[in-house]
Amino acid sequence: MLSKIYEKYKPYYKENLHLALPIVGSQIGHTLVQMADSVIVGHFTDTTQLAAVSLVNSIFILILVIGLGISYGLTPLIAQENGRGNFVECGKLLSNSLIINILIGIVLYASVNFGVFLVIDHLDQTPAVVKYAKPYLGLLSISIIPLLIFQTFKQFAEGLGFTKQAMYISLWGNVINIILGIVFVKGMFGIVAMGVSGVGWSTLIDRVLMAIVMAVYVLRSQNFKKYLTNFKASLIDKIRARKIIKIGAPVAMQYSFEISAFSGAAILIGTIGAVEQAAHQIAISLAAMTYMIASGVASAATIKTGNNYGKNNFDDLRKSAIASYHVILLFMSCTAILFVLANNIMPFLYTDDLKVVPIAAQLLIIAGFFQLFDGTQVVGLGILRGLGDVNIPTFITFLAYWVVGIPVGYFLGFHFGFGVNGIWYGLTFGLLTASILLFFRFQNKTKALNIKLKPIYHPH
Repeated sequence: MLSKIYEKYKPYYKENLHLALPIVGSQIGHTLVQMADSVIVGHFTDTTQLAAVSLVNSIFILILVIGLGISYGLTPLIAQENGRGNFVECGKLLSNSLIINILIGIVLYASVNFGVFLVIDHLDQTPAVVKYAKPYLGLLSISIIPLLIFQTFKQFAEGLGFTKQAMYISLWGNVINIILGIVFVKGMFGIVAMGVSGVGWSTLIDRVLMAIVMAVYVLRSQNFKKYLTNFKASLIDKIRARKIIKIGAPVAMQYSFEISAFSGAAILIGTIGAVEQAAHQIAISLAAMTYMIASGVASAATIKTGNNYGKNNFDDLRKSAIASYHVILLFMSCTAILFVLANNIMPFLYTDDLKVVPIAAQLLIIAGFFQLFDGTQVVGLGILRGLGDVNIPTFITFLAYWVVGIPVGYFLGFHFGFGVNGIWYGLTFGLLTASILLFFRFQNKTKALNIKLKPIYHPH
């Protein structure tokens, strides 16, 4: 039976992985920034500063995914127009997306500096943690602007199937980030040790360089010449801007509901203590790595779905989507086994604090179980995004994380005495709910499109 399934979907596995693997590389780049910051601070400073990284990342990730979500609105539109052979429209969409993303970046920066800084002192966190967190958060908030410029050109290129270049830029950017982070945090080559602020500076410099390189690549490459005939950096119009935001805004909300649930969990854990918060940061950082890989597969699913939708090719659309589910189920099964078997070893990548390590080890076992649900829900979102179906999936994510996940986690953690583990059990229930509901949505949506997308043959 398995061999028959493999033969049926074999061409789609190959196509999807060819497209997905470079996207996975660049998606991992986003997570590696946070992971590198945690590792560098954990090894070269102390547990209090590692807890500050946890607090900032828990807050900033929500700001980040709003920007990333809106930037993702460009990809399915580019994939669909490219499938229709409408190349000129692709350049016009890029122009609008660039201006929208720059404006969103400025708004997000302002929201951190005039919003988050006013409330961070009132979240019942350890005062020493908050003291270290503020300058680091300020630097990350500035970096959102160049990051969204990078994202604009990345999503444009990926929507057209050019995925390797963004991966190379992301990976080299992370090498620069790690080197500068160690130099700034530790204090080397005559530079005064900056502590946790050092990784803030390294991240900002890294993202500025990535934005410049990605923009130059897209604007000068012959691969995109036919698409950019109508590209102008000042060009924006209501119709195209509305199309981008109509997809991008719900996608941003989808990510926001999920990530805010994890951020809310981190704040709840912070009320238990700095040691638990540091343990949470280790486990969530490792889980975020596998999530970003799944997100890369989901982005490839968005592109293939959008392209097949533009071509009115229903059979390939559905088989390609199911193949994406198969790929992510296999991958997440492997990472789940790794998390469970290596749960006592992996925390030492971040810290040698023997108070933190046992708690993080327990959380990694729970993280192992929610791997499957995390992967399948993000792939489901990616497929539906390629169809332009974003509103109902947005409601599903809200229901899963804020009606199920956080309330269940709160009651298990505080009322039933499970502590930090109970909060993570709640997150697992939320992911399970999202995974099931999004799969049913995918099934219903693609079957409903069967008649609409199948070509009609007229007798000669």
